[in-house]
Amino acid sequence: MIILLGCLVLLELSRMVAPLDFNYHNHTELEQFLKNISQQYPDITRMHSIGKSVKDADLWVIVIGEGANKHVTLNPNVKYVANMHGNEAVGREMLLHLIDNLVKSYGGNTTLTNFLKTTTVHIMPTMNPDGFADASYGNCTSKTGRNNGVSYDLNRNFPDYWVENKVPIQPETRAIMNWMKEEQFVLSINFQGSALVATYPFDNYPNASGVSAYASSPDDDVFRHLSLTYSKNHPTMRLGNSCNDSGPFKDGITNGALWYPVTGGMQDYNYIYAGCMETTLEISCCFYPTSDELPGYWERNKNSLISYLMQVHMGVKGLVFDENRNTLVGATVAVKGREQFPVKTTEYGEYWKLLLPGKYVLQVSLPGYYSVYKSFSVVSGTVTRMDVTLREIGQVTYVKSTGSEPVSSLILFWVVFLLAFLSVHEQ
Repeated sequence: MIILLGCLVLLELSRMVAPLDFNYHNHTELEQFLKNISQQYPDITRMHSIGKSVKDADLWVIVIGEGANKHVTLNPNVKYVANMHGNEAVGREMLLHLIDNLVKSYGGNTTLTNFLKTTTVHIMPTMNPDGFADASYGNCTSKTGRNNGVSYDLNRNFPDYWVENKVPIQPETRAIMNWMKEEQFVLSINFQGSALVATYPFDNYPNASGVSAYASSPDDDVFRHLSLTYSKNHPTMRLGNSCNDSGPFKDGITNGALWYPVTGGMQDYNYIYAGCMETTLEISCCFYPTSDELPGYWERNKNSLISYLMQVHMGVKGLVFDENRNTLVGATVAVKGREQFPVKTTEYGEYWKLLLPGKYVLQVSLPGYYSVYKSFSVVSGTVTRMDVTLREIGQVTYVKSTGSEPVSSLILFWVVFLLAFLSVHEQ
């Protein structure tokens, strides 16, 4: 009996997640860490692969929150993606430590517990496992491993709104695009390295030809707020000094195209084509610093990582219904003055739009239905709930007062009938 109990204890201990060390983890170790997390915290995590790299490595994602294994209405999806450039390795390890921090805080830290009850977090520690495998440990300047396994830069590989991008779409890129079709992401970060700055859309503009210029999006105010949220919570990024060969950047942020234009970038694709507000965070001057520097990177980034995530709960959200209270899929939801890149309702009829405090007008439309315009306000620190009902064009409806009374088309029918009747009798 004692031997049996000892075996059970050892089995349970083997399932526990070992303390995450501050070393770089190869693909096998990364995969094992995520599996251990998903096994120890099955109620709030789910691990899955969204596809394969060009050299057949799984692109692993772990989902964290009470919505990880079930749909929770109006819980927004946020995502963090790192290691798009395989040699830019710090973000990869920061996301592993963030995963560790989130799951171990659930049930103990009130703020993070409430956040994970109301938010679904998707984390991809590496988008480019093949490049990472080729990168040079401890090398701050070598670009070996930057590109994917067949030498394509994944941050020049997405469809571009401003110019035709003729570069063949890679498996890693296609996996991200399909992922964004399956999940309606509201907020995102792409973690890179080589500078110390938060950049935001647009990354490109018409006829850029490599010339730097501020390319403002309709949501420029929100993007600046998101970028400042990260930089202001970072003890050195906020200073704006950046690295020796880049910057300075006021407050540690910059418009992407103002720094340098990029064709086929992921953050513009997120915003324009998927309705997801993504910024790009350059979090290390050195591409692949030695592991003894990782604790310092974690200390400098952990508050920013969490503070940024929580920005998903601002602006407006809601459900779009028809008159029978059925939710409507694919309705277009826009805010007046920001109509260029609207969002669409999910398969559950949900929508989210990140906005700063102020007064706005919501515009909701769907073919076959009358469009609706509704005024609303956003208050700091809260998200406004705004449900919308669309009325089908040409549908006969009834309302109740003291009894059932026909409205609209039926009233018009009886008026026309009565006038015709009187006209015949007058003749």
